Parts: sequence; C-alpha cells; structure tokens
Amino acid sequence: MNLKIKFLKFKRDLNRWSLLLLLILGIVTIPILTIGLKLFDGPGESWTHIVDYLLYDYLENSILLAVFCSFIVIVFGVSTAWLVSRFDFPMRKQLEWLLILPLSVPAYIMAYAYAGVFGYSGLLQNLTEKLGFDNFSIDIMNIYGLSFVLSMSLFPYVYVSSRTFFLAQATNLLEASRMLGISEFKSFFKLIFPLARPAIVAGLVLVLMEVLNDYGAASYYGVNTFTTGIFRSWFSLGEPETAIYLSAILLMIVFGLILLEKWQRRHLSFSSPKSSKKNYNSRIKPRKKNQILFSIFCSIPVLLGFIIPVIQLLIWTKQTFSRVWNIEFISITLESFVIAFITSCVTVIFALLLLFFSRWNKIDLLKTSSKLGILGYAIPGVIIAIGVLIPSLTLDKWLIEHKITSKLILNATLIALIYGYVVRFLAVAYQPLESSSLKIDRSLSDSSKVLGEGNFKTFFRIEFPLIRTGLLSAFILVFIDILKELPLTLIMKPYNVNTLAVKAFEYASDEMVSSAALPSLLIILTALIPAIFLNKLLLKNASDS
Repeated sequence: MNLKIKFLKFKRDLNRWSLLLLLILGIVTIPILTIGLKLFDGPGESWTHIVDYLLYDYLENSILLAVFCSFIVIVFGVSTAWLVSRFDFPMRKQLEWLLILPLSVPAYIMAYAYAGVFGYSGLLQNLTEKLGFDNFSIDIMNIYGLSFVLSMSLFPYVYVSSRTFFLAQATNLLEASRMLGISEFKSFFKLIFPLARPAIVAGLVLVLMEVLNDYGAASYYGVNTFTTGIFRSWFSLGEPETAIYLSAILLMIVFGLILLEKWQRRHLSFSSPKSSKKNYNSRIKPRKKNQILFSIFCSIPVLLGFIIPVIQLLIWTKQTFSRVWNIEFISITLESFVIAFITSCVTVIFALLLLFFSRWNKIDLLKTSSKLGILGYAIPGVIIAIGVLIPSLTLDKWLIEHKITSKLILNATLIALIYGYVVRFLAVAYQPLESSSLKIDRSLSDSSKVLGEGNFKTFFRIEFPLIRTGLLSAFILVFIDILKELPLTLIMKPYNVNTLAVKAFEYASDEMVSSAALPSLLIILTALIPAIFLNKLLLKNASDS
C-alpha cells in the first residue's frame, strides 16, 4: 500500500520539466557511466604488466605529489590568507589580489617556465655566475620539482577559501583571547585554524583534484602518474581497455577526496557568534619589523608563482617572437578563442537548463539528483575524454553500418570536443548561476505565475534580467578554463584543429620550450581577468557580511 501511494505521488508530480531534467542528466553523465560499464569488458593485454611493474609507481608518485603539494599549499595559502585578513602592513592591499594571480598560470606553463629558469643559461645560472658561483645548478626535473611547480600554481585555491572564511569570521573570540593575554600566534593555532579547517580542506580538495588531473607538467618532468599512464595506455599501447581500468582507479581516488571534503564539512563545521559590522575585518598594525617581515613573506609566493615564470616567458617571447608569430599562430589563437566562446555559451545554456528544470520539476528525488550533472569538474579531463570518445565512436559505427552516414560525424570532431568541455566545466557555470538565482526574491516569480504567466515567460521577463551578473561570471570562468584545458583537448581535438594550450605543449615536447612562451603568455593574460574579478568578489562579499 505504501509503495502504491509513493507511485501515485510520483505519477502526479511527474511533468515535462522532470523528463527534460532527466534528459539533461543523461547527456552529461554518459562519460561516467561509460567508464563504469566498460569495466565489465575486462582489461587489455598489458594490464598484468602494468600491475606488476608500473601501477605501484603510478600510485606512489601520485600519493607523494599529493602529500608534498598539500604541505606547501597549506603553508603558503593559509598563512598568507591570515596575514592579509588580520594585519595591516605595507603593500597589503596590493598583495590581496596579487596572491590570486598564480591561478592564471596553468601548471604545465609554469613547469615550462621553471625548466628554463633552472636550466642551462637560465635566469638562475646567469644570476649565480654574476655573483661568482660557476656551474651552479639545481635539477628541478623530478617529482620534487613537479610538486613545487604544481603547488605554486595551485596554492591560491587554499588562499581564496581560507581568506573567504577569515573575512567572514567575527572577531569576538579573537578579542576575548587578547583580553585573556593570549598571543596572536597562539590564538591562530588554538582557535582560528581549527575553525577554518572545513574551508581549508575544501580548497585543498580542489588542489588535489587538479594535481591528479595534471598531464602536461608531469609528462614534461618525466614523472609517472595515473594521468600519464592513461595517456600511455591509450596512445602508445593502443589499449583503451587498460586506460579505462586506470581511469576507474583514479576515479575512485577522486571520489574518495570528494567524500573526505563532505565528511569534513559535516563533522568539522564551526561557527562563532557574529559581532557588529564595525568589528569585521578590523586589522592589527604590528610592529615595524613585523610589518616588513609580513610584506616579504606574502611576496614570496607571488614572486615564485607569478613574477618569475612570467619574466622567463617574456624573455623567451622576445627571443622567439619573429619565429612564432605568423599566420598559423594567429589562426590557432582565433580557433582557441572561437572554440572557447562557443563552448562557453553552450555550457552556460546547459547550466541554466539544469538549474531551472530542477526547480520547475516537482519530484524531490530529481531535485537532489540534479547535482549529479555537475560532477564533471571533479573528474580529470582525461577520464571524461575517454568516456566521450568510446560512445561517440560506437554511435558513429552504428550510423555507418546502417548507411545513415558515410563518415564519422561525432568522434574526433568539434561536436565531441565541445560536448567533453560541457561535461567537464558545467559545474563552473552552474555555481555562479545558482548563487545569483538564490538572491532573487521568490515572491516575484510566484506573483508572475499567479497572474497566469508560465515558467518560460516568468524566466525571461523577471529572473533572467536579475541573474545577468551570474551569467557573465559563468561565461568568463568557463571561457578561461577551456582556454587552459590540456589533457581533454589533447585527446579529443580534431586533427585539423589546434589550441594555444596544445600548441604550447607541442613546442615543449619537441624541445622548443622557448617557443611555447608566446601562446603561454596569451593564456595567462586572458586568465588574469577572472583572477582580478575573484578578488573584487571576495571584498564585496566581505563588505556585505
């Protein structure tokens, strides 16, 4: 009887929006389902060899990278976020946004730059020779160098999440601890750091997912990871089955990280009583000596994560500009921007459909399951690429066999590439749109519907104009992520299409790393836009608190 009542309720609540929501969810979850189903086909011939000789290496290197990067990003990310949020010192306002800039430098580009800085006749060698040290060199092309490069590129994730918490944190408890004679140093480790743990872990999980997704830097530095192993199995060995098995292991690690982050939020979420607005963001002016030390310390990650790599790229650009800047390069630049523009538009549309179909649908289960559609960002690009290529090739073969078409119309085409991007970056568009839509007074939409207007008319006349800021944010963020994406693009791009990211990788792989500077700089300059925008958003949210 209970089951019958539930079925009748489900049948009553089922509407066209529910069906359309299921369609959207089905489209964006195909790659993940493909990986799961293909596991039943068994591994390739080389699987036993990989398990015996390479799997431990992949696992060990991935764990070491995760440990080293976690330590570095927490040290730099949390400490700098606390200093700029709590203290007043010279260059603090400038450092607030400068500390976000390393996010604009993709890890693989930073890897190329530091290979030049520490390489023969690089910045380091030239500097040491002027200081009288001959033949001084540091080998960075190893797992330790890779950890450093990845950390310097990714620490802003922890910086941003920690600083968001610190800016929104009431100062009552800190003031109470000061009245009790407890030092700032002790208050931070005994009080603030435990309170900030959920925010820190949230940023750290993003860092670790990016570390696991990296291919360009790991490949260039010769470090075997799961991502390089998947590429090797797919391209060198020609065994998609083996690549799928490695992808499944990597997928389990990623989902483990997601569960860890959820567990942290559930068990380690803290709050403190809010103080008056006057107490928010009140900063202490330390002694002159400490002010200088704080300025120097906060400048170190900016120097290492942005200034030095960009200087190296500028030097290379000056040396190679006449050789790299040609009609082909201009064409590649235009292709990159056009692909990013079209895909950003499609991704934002999909995010809007997912968000509003979920709201217009009346089935509670589907409202919660709609979050499955944004899991793609948590999954490495190489896994999504494999999950798209296999079903698209299968569908193309079916169409050719039934004489519906005579050639491939999905596999290795722009359609498949754009689809892969949409699945990967749907969450990037969804989050700002959801945040903007939550600020809309629901009574406006309800009033429109009471007056007889449907969901679509209500959306275009009332809701759409109110979420334009979220739409612009979503478009910009997706555009930059697509421009920077390497692993997915490398696997899925058509033969006659190229992007700035792939061109930079090709130059570096062909031992022409200096030629990779110009495309790398273009990516960085474009990516600076959301970095500056993010800082303004943080300050706005803090002032609104």
